[in-house]
Amino acid sequence: MIWILAAPPPPNPSIFESFFRSGPMAQLVLALLAAFSIASWAIMLGKWMQLRRAESHGRKFLEVFHQSKRFSEVSASAGRLAASPLVGLFQAGYAEIDAQVKAGGEAGGAAQGKYRIKSLPAVERSLKRALNVELLLVTRALPFLATTAAAAPFIGLFGTVWGIMNAFRDIGISGSTSIVAVAPGISEALINTAAGLGAAIPALIGFNYFSGRIRRLRAELDDFVLEFINLAERNFT
Repeated sequence: MIWILAAPPPPNPSIFESFFRSGPMAQLVLALLAAFSIASWAIMLGKWMQLRRAESHGRKFLEVFHQSKRFSEVSASAGRLAASPLVGLFQAGYAEIDAQVKAGGEAGGAAQGKYRIKSLPAVERSLKRALNVELLLVTRALPFLATTAAAAPFIGLFGTVWGIMNAFRDIGISGSTSIVAVAPGISEALINTAAGLGAAIPALIGFNYFSGRIRRLRAELDDFVLEFINLAERNFT
């Protein structure tokens, strides 16, 4: 009795083996998608840490702001809570009030210690400028996530189409229409699609998540601007 041993199936190539076996265009596409993905994850991690620190400092700053009776006391405590955008708003408004007070002098004499400002709209404009600056700092690098979410699937699709074109070209050269002959080339091409989605989906989720948190932060900053203007109007006009 003769035993015929079948040859073991070839092992499936790993992702790295598939990368090095693919053509130059496929390698370029995969490298570009990998760069997009790494940059997106780095931005998301940094943005998460930035917003977490900003929210923590913001809560502490509001406690100091509401408990203090003088803006000078708040200013003395603001330096250690600088990660919060609220601190930037306060410092801008306080600097404008201080400049107007120094320019106008003490209105009620040294005994009363009553200070006046000449232009409340100027204080409001300073707060709005500071608000725009703080929002630019918070949203910095966030558009890259939107770009990755929009562009990565199309970059991956380009690599897939290019790989399938090469697979059909190989069919024409070899004259073989067997699926075994073209399967490796098509599978390598489809890796680009998977890589594109793998880069785009986390970036899209991260962009929506951080956009929501920044919208909440924007509402908090707007409320603080109104509160600061009310206090300035009540105490300095």
